[in-house]
Amino acid sequence: MAEERVKTVGWRELYLKEDWWAIWMSLGIIFAAYIFFSSGSSIKWIAIHPARWHTINQLVNDFITHIGQYLAQFVLWVILFSVSLKTMGYKLEEFIPSFTFVYICSILIFMVGAWDQAHYYNLEPPLLALALGMLISNIIGLPKWMDAGFRVEYYIKTGIILLGATLPFTLIIWAGPVAIGQASIVAVTTFIVIFFVGRKMGLDRRLCATLGAGGAVCGVSGSIAIAGAVAAKKEHAPIAITMVILWAIVMIFFLPLVSRMMHLHTGVAGAWIGTSEFADAAGFAAAQSYGNLAGNVKGIPGRPEDAVWAFTLMKVVGRDIWIGIWAFVMAIISTTFWDRKGRGRPNPAEIWWRFPKFVLGFFVASVIMTLITTNYSLTDYNKILKPLLVGPIKSLRTWAFIFCFFSIGLTTRFRELASTGAKPFWAFTSGVIVNVSLGFVLSAIVFAHYWTSLSH
Repeated sequence: MAEERVKTVGWRELYLKEDWWAIWMSLGIIFAAYIFFSSGSSIKWIAIHPARWHTINQLVNDFITHIGQYLAQFVLWVILFSVSLKTMGYKLEEFIPSFTFVYICSILIFMVGAWDQAHYYNLEPPLLALALGMLISNIIGLPKWMDAGFRVEYYIKTGIILLGATLPFTLIIWAGPVAIGQASIVAVTTFIVIFFVGRKMGLDRRLCATLGAGGAVCGVSGSIAIAGAVAAKKEHAPIAITMVILWAIVMIFFLPLVSRMMHLHTGVAGAWIGTSEFADAAGFAAAQSYGNLAGNVKGIPGRPEDAVWAFTLMKVVGRDIWIGIWAFVMAIISTTFWDRKGRGRPNPAEIWWRFPKFVLGFFVASVIMTLITTNYSLTDYNKILKPLLVGPIKSLRTWAFIFCFFSIGLTTRFRELASTGAKPFWAFTSGVIVNVSLGFVLSAIVFAHYWTSLSH
């Protein structure tokens, strides 16, 4: 399997795979931001976003004043995405009109989120983007060709790498072992539960493995990787992906709501979300929406960024990096025990080919920004680097996340979700119960000290 992938892709993966393009594009933005910063300038001009507003007149006047900057930013996004998608073989005549629609709606979503009363009504941009997208997709409907611009995975990978530029590498080193340990406990337990519940229901073991990976490791990516590793039937991955999307959407609303009711520390909530969510994009939406409550809603301890940091450490560092290892292990089990005739011995290179490459970009971005900020005091960081260097990158990261959340909603069609059958649903749901329960115990009790100390 791995050998065939090497022959057909090899080094061409560097310009034919979405993960790598997300890396090149995001690191390019970071380097450009640093070059401007070093020359005494900033990319802040093109990283425009709606300012906080109270009245409609303030909102309209601010937009009219900066409309040229929004147009320039739109052109920048179109160029960056178009170059990469064209190279990967996608049709720009479908992508550009569709992305135009995404960008215009994202501006409106961002504007609502900038309202000074938005927090009190739970009108957080990630949740609003998701809800609006689902409303349009399931009630109004859009032509199928527009899916070309709803590139969920590409947007979230870009956002995650840009997030690395705002997440100190020292924090990753410090909390990484805790995140990996907690993620490993939950992942192994969840996989075993889903697999054996599915087998008890009479489901194909390859489908059970695919469902288990979707719930235990990394949602959509995990389902696809394990389906390929165990030679699952072509319908198995879509079934698992459907379960992932269904429960990921539920958890976007459920986890922040319960966290708010319990007044959880933003770091603890972020870790719980990272342990319990099934998709990166959905988890970021949930973590960001809860984190934004800190400082705006009474009784929510922690800093806003703690929720996103904890989620990233748990999901990206703790769970996503294990995709390749799980795929390799399942390939061994499949070829050695499930199919003794075999398809050849699994190659250790499978770990590399299944590894989510965008995670490398996340680490590199974190190291780069850590090196840049090393010689600055905290005062200078907050006074100089944050507004001129880190702030604009964070703004562009937020845009990428909104593109992603809106696209999730636009590609979620409830009729398709309802067609997968009851047995896969109940098997996956058994893993949901384990994820949420065990994840809460580990985040809020066992490792609570780590997650409440991220800011210290």
